[in-house]
Amino acid sequence: MTPQPAWPGDALLDELHDALTRYVILPSTHATNAVVLWIAATHAQPAWAHAPRLVIRAPEKRCGKSRLLDVVEATSHDPFLTVNASTAAVYRSITDDPPTMLVDEADTIFGTNAEANEDLRGLLNAGHQRNRPAKRYDAATNRVESIPTFAMAALAGIGTMPDTIEDRAVIVRMRRRAPGESVLPYRHRRDRSALLELAEQIGSWLRADLSVLERATPSMPIEDRAADTWEPLIVVADHAGGDWPDRARQAALALIAEAQGDNEGTLRTRLLIDCRTIFGEQTEISSSDLIRALNADPESPWRDYGANGLTQARLAKLLAEFDIKSGNVRFPDGSQAKGYRRADFADAWTRYCPPEGEPSQPSQASQPRSARDTLTLWDGSSRPNTPARDSPEQFVDLDEHEPPDHPADPSWDGSSRPTEPSRPSLTSIGTLGTAGTATPSDTDNAA
Repeated sequence: MTPQPAWPGDALLDELHDALTRYVILPSTHATNAVVLWIAATHAQPAWAHAPRLVIRAPEKRCGKSRLLDVVEATSHDPFLTVNASTAAVYRSITDDPPTMLVDEADTIFGTNAEANEDLRGLLNAGHQRNRPAKRYDAATNRVESIPTFAMAALAGIGTMPDTIEDRAVIVRMRRRAPGESVLPYRHRRDRSALLELAEQIGSWLRADLSVLERATPSMPIEDRAADTWEPLIVVADHAGGDWPDRARQAALALIAEAQGDNEGTLRTRLLIDCRTIFGEQTEISSSDLIRALNADPESPWRDYGANGLTQARLAKLLAEFDIKSGNVRFPDGSQAKGYRRADFADAWTRYCPPEGEPSQPSQASQPRSARDTLTLWDGSSRPNTPARDSPEQFVDLDEHEPPDHPADPSWDGSSRPTEPSRPSLTSIGTLGTAGTATPSDTDNAA
């Protein structure tokens, strides 16, 4: 029997780090290390209980996010590039040994037409955890079909992604190169072959030890869903050795702290923080005074929450998510009015808000779903409309890159490299799902 090569894991990760920084300038050393580990983790997906997402976001165009996605495509396991494939095609491309989903221009999917993409967002949310299949009824066979959803995914776009996506993601905030910063140009035909060879070496190293990786229980510097998301990356770092275990844990703490500092959390969390500021030392406040103070802040989102800003009815609905309800309140001067008591906020402030004057902790439990997932802010011209939900949003191929046709056999037993069945190429044209899956219309494809 030919002995297996002893793969130097730390050297392979160092080489991937060098390749990444050759073509892309990332915002920090921690971000670079996180991307390296995320790419490596795609090669061992059968070992993971959770499939972390990689969110690559930028404030404007020309910040390097698409170039970073090019390098991720060349070095990750079985990349599946999509921007306009039907949701049915995406679902049916995921196997027990899944591809790595790569989505460019994801902001167009989760922007103003987010309601039309609930099926895709549902896949991305459910696919973060193993054994969360989608259920579809197949009229042809008269049975319920279970469709795997588990797969690692990288999404690149301008601006923030939905909170339900970012809460399951390693977030890298790209920025435009400053004067004096330079990288080598990436040429697909010239440079991709070397990256593919490196990807093959990383895959061989990790695939040889899938059973070891699956049993690993690393010490985690973070908790809750953040720990679920980062565990595969830290397991890879521990398996590689060298200084990668320390680099992985430092990256986790730094990027989570950065993400939790963005915009003071979700919109509902922002509301709690603003209410705490307005309360000050008061023990009660009238609903009208609270609304007036919220809408008076020129830098808050509340004055743009409708034609007349945030209303008492809408405030009550938002606070009800935290079991905070208004009632008849008696004030020190003897007057009474509809309002809120400080004591009613105490539990929510403790659970969801950072201590006054302190940043939120990396180990904090995940926050409630952001209003940007479900709420439409008034644009100043008309009442917000509810987007149609007739069909899921479409994808198209990212560019001329073609994903390698080498998905692994889902029946792989862990003792050798998986066999390589072919997968038919995907297209949004003529892609039919089961009877229970919406099929894109010609109008949707044309769009």
